Amino acid sequence: MSDIAIHRAEPRDCSTAYAVVEEYYAAVGVVARDSPGEFARMYFAGDAGVWLASAENSAIAGCIALRRLLEFEDSGEIKRLYVRPAFRGLGIAKLLLTALERFARDCGYRRLYLDTASDMLAAQRFYRDSGYLPCARYNDNPQAAIFLMKELK
Repeated sequence: MSDIAIHRAEPRDCSTAYAVVEEYYAAVGVVARDSPGEFARMYFAGDAGVWLASAENSAIAGCIALRRLLEFEDSGEIKRLYVRPAFRGLGIAKLLLTALERFARDCGYRRLYLDTASDMLAAQRFYRDSGYLPCARYNDNPQAAIFLMKELK
């Protein structure tokens, strides 16, 4: 895995990050999509972020995003975990999630929430294997059927 680098995207990386997110939207059929402006406002703030995985040849291999959940004290929401098909099976999703969780702890988050669709079985298994447990619905995402939460230590 030494040929994969994870970094928190900077504002200058916003269009690159959004391009990967658009690929994610198309791949999983996301209905409620962020516009480029909304994406920049939500994910390029001090206590939010987008992490990109880059391969040795500088190709973007995947992404994950974090935003603050205003409805819950000291909580964030994980969004847009996506690994491009050519890079799957290399542990990139775990590297991205680990980087996001480390940042969330450093920002003082105590809990992370996420949602996923009922047919995204690999995602559900990945998150449960990473310590995320079922929780009550916390948003009005029309495509989400599974809601998970993790207490950060």
